This record gives sequence, structure tokens and C-alpha cells, in this order.
Amino acid sequence: MLLTVLGCSGSIPGPGAAASGYLLEADGFTLALEFGNGVLSRFQEERPLFSMDAMVLSHLHPDHCIDVSSLYVARKYHPSPPGGLLPVHAPAEAPSRFVAAYAPDAAERSSLDFSDVFAFHALGSTVHIGPFTVESALVAHPCEAYGFRISCGGVSLAYTGDSGPCEALDTLSSGVDVLLSEASWTHAPERQPDLHLSGRQAGELAARAGVGRLLITHVPPWTSREDVLKEAKSAFGGPCELVVEGGRYEVGEQA
Repeated sequence: MLLTVLGCSGSIPGPGAAASGYLLEADGFTLALEFGNGVLSRFQEERPLFSMDAMVLSHLHPDHCIDVSSLYVARKYHPSPPGGLLPVHAPAEAPSRFVAAYAPDAAERSSLDFSDVFAFHALGSTVHIGPFTVESALVAHPCEAYGFRISCGGVSLAYTGDSGPCEALDTLSSGVDVLLSEASWTHAPERQPDLHLSGRQAGELAARAGVGRLLITHVPPWTSREDVLKEAKSAFGGPCELVVEGGRYEVGEQA
């Protein structure tokens, strides 16, 4: 399983950096994981515009999904549009979320549901998407938000989405080859609960879960990436690194 990072800037796109967006590829199948600000542009630098086979979105904050509305434009109005609907596995309110982001007034919104381009599927159960088995569970974030465990061919990756520490993350991450974990700040007692992980909490999660490798993502532009990584390494003794935009990571391969 190959993980490609399209964007990893936390909360907002950074200078010359896209927000959350990743690709998972196996057996000729391309699964997009998140599609935040700037990710559609980065996707086109990496792959042909219509080459993704399905999409999974952890939650509906803009930095994780807002470019879906632009993808709608491309798939609907391109002179050579792709055949068939693109499966999008997302929180239940995804259709109305993207219509609201796209349409400027109530009259246009009332006539749209994006079902002519996307086939929406609500999260909350284990599903098979191409060669991938995708388990989802609600995590600790202010909106409906999910973490994932994605398996294929005997290897597995857990992705936290955006979340504070919670039992669901421990369960999803248990024994995976790779944990792709957000870490949006350094550790401090005044941090808002049930929102994000610190670098230390990401490392503690990896240690408790016994993961093979920890990849840190979603560090905002105003947070020191080096300090977050230092915290994570202090809590987790295994392989640990910050992902970079354009980076490629083999899941199941020793670091």
C-alpha cells in the first residue's frame, strides 16, 4: 500500500502548502483520503484529473474537504467528463455541505444535491472500497468526525483525522503498520479538550497501540514542526517522522 501526501498543512493551507489530502494506492486502485484547501491543484500535479476511484473524508471542516466543491465543477463541466459517479464516503451531511459551499443563494442550492457527480455513502461501519477494508469510528472533535483503519493485503494504516485523545483512536490504531496522526500543537494544560492531539499525545497513542511507524501530519503553519516531532519522539521509541507534501510512504515497509 502506497501513501502519497498531497497536503499536510494543519487547519489552513500554509504558504505554498495545501491542507489535508492524501492518496492510498494498491492493486491499481486510487483512494483519496481528505480533500482540503489546495488539494485539487496538488492532485493534478500527481495524477490525471479523473484518476481517483473513490474518496473518504473524515469530517467536513474546510481544511479536510472544501476542494470537493471544485472537483464537482471539474467532473460536471469538463468537455470529456469521466463516466459514472465517484463514490464519496463521508459524514451524513456531506451532500448539503458541498452544495452550500458551491451555490451562492438559496434558489440555486434548492436545485442541487451533487448526486449527478458523486455517490455519497455515510460513514460509521466497515466498508470495502476497491481492495481496501475501511473501518471508521467516531472520534473526539466538535463535529461528526471519524478516524479510520485502512487495510489491504495484510498491511494496515490508521488515520486519526482530527481528534483529541479517545478510546476509538486506541482501538483503530492497535497494531497497525503505520499510524498517520495529526498533531496540531505542543503539549500544554490550557489546550482545548476534544479538539486535537499534541505531539506528545500522538507519540503516546503510537506507543499504547504498538504501531510499527508513526507519521505526523496536520501541523499548522504557526506551530513549530520540530517541536511537535520532538514531543512525539519523546513518547514513542519507534520510527517517527513528519510527513512532507509530495512525500511517498510504503505502508508495511520498515523505515
